[in-house]
Amino acid sequence: MSEMSEALRPFQAADNEYKNLVFEHIRVEHYLPAIREALRIARESLGEIKSNRERPDFRNTVEALETSGEDLNLTAGTYFNLFNAHGSPEHHALAGEISSLIAEYESDLSLDEELFERVRTVYDTRGEQDLSPEQSRLTETVYRGFTRNGALLNEADKARLREIDRELATLGPRFSQNELAATNAFELLLKDEAELEGLPVTVREAAAHAARRKGYEQGWLITLQAPSIKPFLTYSARRELREKVLRAQNAKAYGGEYDNQGILKRIVRLRHERARLLGHAGHAEYVLVERMAETPAAVTSFLDRLLEASRPSAEREVRDLRELAREVDGLEDFQGWDASYYTELLKQRRLKLDEEELRRYFKLENVLEGLFEVAARLYGLSFRRLEGFSVYHEEVAAYDVRLGDRHMGLLYLDLFPRETKQSGAWAASFLSQGLYRGELRRPHVSMVCNFTPSTPERPSLLRYEEVRTLFHEFGHALHALLSECRYQALSGPHVYWDFVELPSQIMENWILDQETLNLFARHYETGETIPPELVTRMRSLRSFMAGYNTLRQLRFGFLDMAWHLEDPGEVEDTEAFEREKLDRTLLFPEIPGSLISSSFSHIFAGGYSSGYYSYKWAEVLDADAFELFKERGIFNREVAESFRVQVLSRGNSAHPMELYLAFRGRKPDPEALLRRCGLL
Repeated sequence: MSEMSEALRPFQAADNEYKNLVFEHIRVEHYLPAIREALRIARESLGEIKSNRERPDFRNTVEALETSGEDLNLTAGTYFNLFNAHGSPEHHALAGEISSLIAEYESDLSLDEELFERVRTVYDTRGEQDLSPEQSRLTETVYRGFTRNGALLNEADKARLREIDRELATLGPRFSQNELAATNAFELLLKDEAELEGLPVTVREAAAHAARRKGYEQGWLITLQAPSIKPFLTYSARRELREKVLRAQNAKAYGGEYDNQGILKRIVRLRHERARLLGHAGHAEYVLVERMAETPAAVTSFLDRLLEASRPSAEREVRDLRELAREVDGLEDFQGWDASYYTELLKQRRLKLDEEELRRYFKLENVLEGLFEVAARLYGLSFRRLEGFSVYHEEVAAYDVRLGDRHMGLLYLDLFPRETKQSGAWAASFLSQGLYRGELRRPHVSMVCNFTPSTPERPSLLRYEEVRTLFHEFGHALHALLSECRYQALSGPHVYWDFVELPSQIMENWILDQETLNLFARHYETGETIPPELVTRMRSLRSFMAGYNTLRQLRFGFLDMAWHLEDPGEVEDTEAFEREKLDRTLLFPEIPGSLISSSFSHIFAGGYSSGYYSYKWAEVLDADAFELFKERGIFNREVAESFRVQVLSRGNSAHPMELYLAFRGRKPDPEALLRRCGLL
């Protein structure tokens, strides 16, 4: 084997039917040599494209470009997937250099005049070539990729664009590292049992188990990991402790050793400068050209409409919380750290619904069984766990996904928090569906979550929100697994950002249906199926505090647009900036020392900049789409098959509205979401 292949050997596919990564072969010291070698191979491929003396056509130019970076996509994708899911300090330390190398390559590619001229020739003559619809779409996508990333700039502006892209590539990973470090740095060790007042036994057991894992012989440990902080804020009767925890959460990566303020301000200023270089008023305008919303005005109008619909309800709901707090505890000074606690109390009183009661029916293993059964009934899929299979952490499980006898892909499930994992939940691909090394390959997809783990006393019992999250991320995974495209760049979730959440959010609808719940919601001790009256009460969660919950999501959407709509160059005081931009969404007194932006990884380290609105945008799509399932039957195979063929299988092979029209027969009804939430 040549020296070139030696560098890539740890990333070679296993010699089996799945051709999966063998994670045991990959060590931290392998990444840089492999990525450097993959970059060399990619540059060599670009040189071959440019030296081809044949007239530029789809095959020798556009398709050749699509496949030129296969090794780079695999090695870099593996690095960054594990950066988020299982990254050691040594792994994280490579991010700056790796990101810079990739950014330099991407700049060289997008600013190469010879390559662009070849692509432009194919684009200009695409009507004369015998191209399939997907090939036409790829040609247009590649051409826009060049023009949107500087191909038409003069040399001075190209040089500046290179500098910006190189720096931006390093800032996102630094933001993530600080956010993770700040999350791990906070510990609240409770030593007195009186401090556990209000906490259910499951929360106490989890806190005790967390303390033992961290080496504490006694006590109960509360952290900023979601399975710890959320139930603590929901149930703790010790108001001073709720305040301490929420203040820590709200100040995460704001000041101190892991301060993200300088990084985020630099990010938004560079994004703005970049957009201006490329002929746009700002970053939001640049991004939204390739979104269903199309313009910042459309996004702000959409958010304003939801604010108008939800604000009155949210104010009434908060008044109810204040009155309850006054009635129960004589509380006059209602604050943000009281919201979750009294919301849960109000839920128990008004809906006769206790989160702890629900959890008893959501044993993780049963929920997974039901999740797979839903996919079987809708799409005919089956999931077989692969024992002894290569995974990147002992808690990860791998599944062979099949449609009948046909292998559709690999699914990795990574469900519990650890200090090497970023907070939140997401789906990602180690290998996207499509052309790879000359053959059509099925995808290798991961679902990464941070759910309540099991303890020595009882199994993992999911909160309702965790069940929703599991179904949500599974929708993303299905989008990848059911893709039937030829080219990876267009396959699965590689769609417009405000369309990508439709496959995920529509899956959440099934968990509020009795027929679905009968598949998996069984009491973990008695085996009793969840009773219909409890399901009826659970269904009321859709509209319970709907205004408040909508307004909370809108806060993030407005903040995202605030950072990216205008010139951020004058922003010095980030806290004052947030307070001004979010004033219309404020329901409680501001907590000094709080900052959302410093840990807002979605927009500063993920792909959601100028796109956070897409969660609510896609809720309109999913509410409207699910109405068809409700009309015909939620497991109607004809409707499900149409959704699979017209939406899930087609990726970005056509404009999202074209795909939606093919499924629904009409454009989405903008009032569908408000109807579902009871806000009309």
